[in-house]
Amino acid sequence: MFDKTAYINRRKSLMSKMQGGIVLILGNSNSPMNYKGNIYKFRQDSNFLYYFGLDHSGYAGLMDIDEGKEILFADDLSIDDIIWMGTQDSVKFQASQVGLSDTRPFDELYVYLKKAMADGRKIHFTPPYRGENMMLLEKLTGINSSETGQAASVELIKAIVAQRSIKEPIEIEHIEDIMDVAFEMHTTAMSMAINGIYEREIAGAIEGIALQHGGKVSFPIILSKRGETLHNEYHGNQLKKGDMLLCDMGFESELHYATDHTRTFPVGGKFSQKQKDIYQIVLAANNAVHKDSKPGIPYRDMHLLAARTIAYGLSDLGLMKGNIEEAVAAGAHALFMPHGLGHMMGLDVHDMEDLGENYVGYNEDIVRSTQFGTAYLRLGRTLEPGFVITNEPGIYFIPALIDKWEKEGINKDFIDFKKVNKFREFGGIRLEDDLLITKDGSRNLGENRIPIDVTDLEKIIGTYWD
Repeated sequence: MFDKTAYINRRKSLMSKMQGGIVLILGNSNSPMNYKGNIYKFRQDSNFLYYFGLDHSGYAGLMDIDEGKEILFADDLSIDDIIWMGTQDSVKFQASQVGLSDTRPFDELYVYLKKAMADGRKIHFTPPYRGENMMLLEKLTGINSSETGQAASVELIKAIVAQRSIKEPIEIEHIEDIMDVAFEMHTTAMSMAINGIYEREIAGAIEGIALQHGGKVSFPIILSKRGETLHNEYHGNQLKKGDMLLCDMGFESELHYATDHTRTFPVGGKFSQKQKDIYQIVLAANNAVHKDSKPGIPYRDMHLLAARTIAYGLSDLGLMKGNIEEAVAAGAHALFMPHGLGHMMGLDVHDMEDLGENYVGYNEDIVRSTQFGTAYLRLGRTLEPGFVITNEPGIYFIPALIDKWEKEGINKDFIDFKKVNKFREFGGIRLEDDLLITKDGSRNLGENRIPIDVTDLEKIIGTYWD
């Protein structure tokens, strides 16, 4: 964890933004895979980590705005717990590490909230995303578990989003530090990409790197020659020379901060001309977004910049036609890039997504589009210094989507379906970097950018076996 002053200041700041009532931040509990004693690897709630910093199951943090109290509710381990899991610092000691002096047994949380509600005081909580916490909130507040999401405090959500969106210097420094692991993961994947290897062999090696560095992967690894399937987690294909391998993966540190990068490259180390043509368009879009991202610019505009760059590039290849500005306005580019440009990143790889995408990525000034493709843009709001975001344009040839659009005549004035169909088996290319928005622009996080230029990629692919 960070120094305790970080958590003290975070709680103080949040409390100053709330009008009154009680802020309840539930930690997560252990969750069984197939029976009670066989649990998934524990992952603490990110809001609890941000304000209370303790990475243990069965904790709850409370901030009483009206009375100025900060309380940790948790139980010390029983002797049975110690036998199976070993000793652990007392709750009192753990609390002191994050600047808390008031600790109480977990059961007292029920009593505290019951009295507060009897006095007519507001209980603010975030939307629960785990069934255990939905049921716990029902016991604590009397709100039916199926309705706890809708009953979450919008005031609290907006206050947390405002605070967590701007990364503190200690957060930025930590994310920068773990970029070396991301670099190692991706360059290892590149170096292993030879004819005859299975996707799972590369995925296993990459996940091992994350474990070796004391963390884990920040989301299930997307590594597939079928890159047109955007979140492809199947790793059973055997690779052959010339396949394009899309690798979207990240590292989650011991403090649970994430990285998220994507690279796409040819198995065996040589791009065909067709592959290079599409690749260079995606790279141009990535570089254009990086160049133009800065404070005061809506990220929706950067999404549209990437869309225009891709559309003009595909027009040069004859896959798109007509007036390209009109084509982008009509959403014709979404046949090839049916997702958004990027998202916030931090303690979550999709930062704060549990609080609601529209609260994180949009506001009263910039609302989510309903147009296919752009509707999937997670981050549209105006950029500010301290934002950590992803920049991930792509081009994909999705046979089912091509067939649908061609059959229904969708954007037929802007797409040459005859030529597009020649790319049906191409797959997909995505190139993703992690950006920090600075006071006057943006920069890629990490000392070294993961290889992305064609010549650099061709030098490293397959070298693991040399």
